Amino acid sequence: MIAFYEAHGSSARASDYLWMLALVFFVFFAGSLRGYLRRTPAAAELSSVVLAGAAVLTAGGCVYFGFDYALATVPSHLSPAAAQALNVLALKLFLPVSAGGLIFGLASGLAILRGATLPKWLGWAAVAAGIATATPAGLLGLVAFIIWTATVSILIWKRGRASSEAQPPLAPRTTPVA
Repeated sequence: MIAFYEAHGSSARASDYLWMLALVFFVFFAGSLRGYLRRTPAAAELSSVVLAGAAVLTAGGCVYFGFDYALATVPSHLSPAAAQALNVLALKLFLPVSAGGLIFGLASGLAILRGATLPKWLGWAAVAAGIATATPAGLLGLVAFIIWTATVSILIWKRGRASSEAQPPLAPRTTPVA
């Protein structure tokens, strides 16, 4: 294992950085989704839970990839036992990611099913992906969330663009500014 990270440490570190950036953008997406969901009174309460779930998933993911990053950064300075401990943590500390995915998926799905202006199948897909992240098929749930997130992002962007084009322009100010 130490020999692997000595030979492939730079690619492992690059991968860990890319995952960290992806998770950061996921939180920005979740904030945008929260704002979108808050427009519907029936989904407004769950919108905060959506953002909380994304935060838990992101924190868990950063810790998960952080252990791999630590192992890839200084493999030659680690004893075999220390390297093994980091490797076990990097491979098995998945519960925070699972918990965040479950929270995010259930809250997003229920918000959509309760009336948010998104297709109902996206609500069911979010629930299914959330449940999948909390099972041994957790990786499949995360892949499903990547596809789901891309789909929802496009729909929110298109609907936001369409609603801004439908609104009349602001009237010019008639009172003098002091």
